[in-house]
Amino acid sequence: MDQRNVVASERHIAWGSVTVNAGDEYDQPLRKIFIPDLLARWPFPRRLNQHYSKVSAESCAWLEGFKAFSPKAQQAFNRGNFDLLGCLAYPITSEDHVHSACDYMNLATVIDEYSDVSEEGEVHKQKDTVMDALHHPHELHPKGEWVGGEVACQFWERIICNSASGQSQKQFIAIFDEYLEGIVQQAIDRSGHHICDIQSYFDLRRIAVGGKPAFILLELGLDIPDEVILHPTIEDMVVVSLDMIALINDVLSYDLEQARGDDNHNIITIVMHEFDTDVNGAMLWATDRHTKLEKKYFEAMEAIPKWGESIDSQVREYCDGLGNWVRASHDWSFESERYFGTNGMEVQQKRWILLMPKDHLKGCEEIGPVLVGVTHIE
Repeated sequence: MDQRNVVASERHIAWGSVTVNAGDEYDQPLRKIFIPDLLARWPFPRRLNQHYSKVSAESCAWLEGFKAFSPKAQQAFNRGNFDLLGCLAYPITSEDHVHSACDYMNLATVIDEYSDVSEEGEVHKQKDTVMDALHHPHELHPKGEWVGGEVACQFWERIICNSASGQSQKQFIAIFDEYLEGIVQQAIDRSGHHICDIQSYFDLRRIAVGGKPAFILLELGLDIPDEVILHPTIEDMVVVSLDMIALINDVLSYDLEQARGDDNHNIITIVMHEFDTDVNGAMLWATDRHTKLEKKYFEAMEAIPKWGESIDSQVREYCDGLGNWVRASHDWSFESERYFGTNGMEVQQKRWILLMPKDHLKGCEEIGPVLVGVTHIE
């Protein structure tokens, strides 16, 4: 059976009475959409780092000190509570370690917010500024330099002070360079109004979602040999985890992104385009894909070789960290005000929402996050 017929057929079974009228109008989604429970069977529980209150206050104040955003956008940034994501993603680490993680979340969001509204050439400059800061953290930066450079510099100084090994630092810099190249490619696609196919989406999203640098932070305090961490089975788990995080992010951010006119790199838009389906059909496709990825994750976990208990225990901690990251990404999306305003927990419970008007938030003059009002729940 043709894949688009499969999507349409499954949509009919899943939603019955929901009127489907997308057809060629895939960019005009149904107003009423269902938010699937992607982690209904995911066994990793929610865990929060014990240092959350202290570290989140400090990291938030640190970011505010750069004045990267207007007061209004900074307020929206604070309500996004990216420090909560850091403390959910690294629940058992030390105070210094989780502080670095929170700083990374804030840095990545600054990069994301600026690059989302910048042309390709400007994003290239932003990348060069950040990479220069990582390579030369102790050097003075030119006056008037983009603020992201100083944010990156101070974040990196904290990582060095936290005794990250020289090898870990090299790995992080290489992977962060790759991540920023992905951000540049997204800017190129955005300027050309390009909607990629599903496979190309995953190839790029694994780089640009920012998960790989975050996974390097899981290794702080561990001493796993390169030949182990780069074993094909563990690399499979990394890829599957990145794909699950990307799906979760795109499913839960879709309403905000389509309202901002920035949804061409969202899997929901891509699936609607490729299979000529509607939003709910694309949500069902994402749910099915996520279920298959979960299966791959646990198959890979079962296939991890043994290297001796001293290494095996660290490998378990790292792989559990990957699984926990998936949970953290999901729970933060509802608990913060990033995507659903003040009623994310109600959205998580009831699952049906009404989309904001298409492009409603497009063309906002301010750089930075936008305040999300009350999400209309059905």
